[in-house]
Amino acid sequence: MIKVGEVLVSDDIRDVEFVCHLEKCKGACCVEGDLGAPLDEDELPIMKEIQEQVKPYLTPDGLKSIEEQGAYILDEDGDYSTPTIAGRECAYAHYNAEGILKCGIEQAYLDGKISYRKPISCHMYPIRITKNKKGFEAVNYHKWSICSAACTFGKSLQVPLYKFLKDPLIRKYGEGWYQELVEKVETKS
Repeated sequence: MIKVGEVLVSDDIRDVEFVCHLEKCKGACCVEGDLGAPLDEDELPIMKEIQEQVKPYLTPDGLKSIEEQGAYILDEDGDYSTPTIAGRECAYAHYNAEGILKCGIEQAYLDGKISYRKPISCHMYPIRITKNKKGFEAVNYHKWSICSAACTFGKSLQVPLYKFLKDPLIRKYGEGWYQELVEKVETKS
């Protein structure tokens, strides 16, 4: 475990090699699981604000799910997440011409329609953040069979998870925090 500021970082973030391989997994992380993408409370107003700009990037089923469930949902554990289509793929996802699930929110961002890239939980995946009652956050690697191609690809390219997810880690914690993480990781290696 590595402590960076007030954040505990799993050694897996340093040790696991990982590069998303969408051609292999087809965006399975947007489909698999019990719920949609986890959302931080500060993302909730943003999810409401971006609805009109994001609509052109969504499927009819996604639009219907959002209309029925709202821009986000509150689950039985008191956590927020994106709505899903019939308990499957995220309502904000759409398939591209190659059959790969892509994020409609991110596409609106890439097209300059909004300034919000996508939920931080999606941007950081396969990292998951948990918070304890004392306010500490723990940054952990979520190992899942759907990402086995990403692990193989990352190993072939020799890209550790903390380097692959540099941008989202900076987005979440800031440049200074990331530099401290790199220094600590590289002195422990």
